[in-house]
Amino acid sequence: MDPVQIAVIGAGVIGLSTAVCISRLVPRCSITIISDKFTPETTSNVAAGILIPHAYPDTPVTTQKQWFRETFDHLSAIASSAEAADAGVHLVSGWQIFRSIPTEEIPFWADVVLGFRKMTEAELKRFPQHVFGQAFTTLKCEMSAYLPWLEKRVKASGGLLLTRRIEDLWELQPSFDVVVNCSGLGSKQLVGDSMVSPVRGQVLQAQAPWVKHFIRDGSGLTYIYPGVSYVTLGGTRQKGDWSLSPDAEISREILSRCCALEPSLHRACNIEEKVGLRPSRPGVQLQMEQLVRGERRLPVVHNYGHGSGGISVHWGCAVEATRLVSECIQTLRTPGTTSKL
Repeated sequence: MDPVQIAVIGAGVIGLSTAVCISRLVPRCSITIISDKFTPETTSNVAAGILIPHAYPDTPVTTQKQWFRETFDHLSAIASSAEAADAGVHLVSGWQIFRSIPTEEIPFWADVVLGFRKMTEAELKRFPQHVFGQAFTTLKCEMSAYLPWLEKRVKASGGLLLTRRIEDLWELQPSFDVVVNCSGLGSKQLVGDSMVSPVRGQVLQAQAPWVKHFIRDGSGLTYIYPGVSYVTLGGTRQKGDWSLSPDAEISREILSRCCALEPSLHRACNIEEKVGLRPSRPGVQLQMEQLVRGERRLPVVHNYGHGSGGISVHWGCAVEATRLVSECIQTLRTPGTTSKL
């Protein structure tokens, strides 16, 4: 039996992790990742890579928690393995602080991260403008290491990486049996999804190796995420803004907000500005679709629209997408279905 030809569109963290997952779990398949941009030019490269879930209004909380737990467990195993340094995955502890007491003092993901607890009064004294806080240990992916590491996994399993811009999914038929759409914001044009839109994020990457704990304002707008190579300072959440050019005034404001939480950042140096456009959507689009054109059929699995929460759920979503791909293949291999297999 010939291997099933699978095309994965998109080479950010969603596309790469989905390709790796398929290569692990689906027997007798050949994977080609097709994208107009690869690391270090993807939106994922701008992400801080910390695992703190983003809430999707249109996705059930139980589903979001499952995706997060599967991702956390997967990355925990990497973090405690010999691969940790190459993959850029490590534990990081810190605080999420609030100016007013949140409606949910214990979020749905509290029992997934490690050591979740309310901050003590002594800890809160560090942040006099804040009245409530949560302390916990989570995981962080250094995207400059994690994305190339995923690429290596794809290649090691026999997968191909192809630089090409796809304008129409039918371009991939009949060369491919199944298409996995991980094109993120590109899905707005590629599949005509008007519900996906950009949320511009501008961050600073700074040298401040003495900063060891993350600090995140509960609003999610101001954050300090220490990594191996640099500290990520953020951020912005500009809906509908397509500009990829850094704004100097915004950078000054980000630094000011972060210094208010961590005054030692006044000594940070080698500050670089980065901008990414998050593929935002009320709910993640993770489902199967059968495209039909005359006698032709093209099974498509969509996995996009993760917004600012892609890193936190990427492996859980990859597992679900892989299950859908397996269903597509099962249908193709069933006698009586129209297929070249």
